Amino acid sequence: PALAIEGVLITMFSSRLSLAQQVADEVRSFFKEQAFETIIPRSVRLAEAPSHGLPISAYDPSSSGGIAYRALAEELLRGDGVAIPRAARNKD
Repeated sequence: PALAIEGVLITMFSSRLSLAQQVADEVRSFFKEQAFETIIPRSVRLAEAPSHGLPISAYDPSSSGGIAYRALAEELLRGDGVAIPRAARNKD
């Protein structure tokens, strides 16, 4: 009963598909402030990471998926009032 949803995350997003943008717009319209700003793209590197037994942050942190998940982590921390050191924000 005490479970709360932190937010709604759009994943497997492909900017090449107009349907993907329409779905993202619809999600943001319906969930408003609950939708995270960060969008996780569809990425081969994200798909490969688990088969190597690694999170994307270790497998390929500079890939589009690695960058997006780092942005999500920062967004979650900011939402919880945690200051993010500048060096951590610029790390690649």
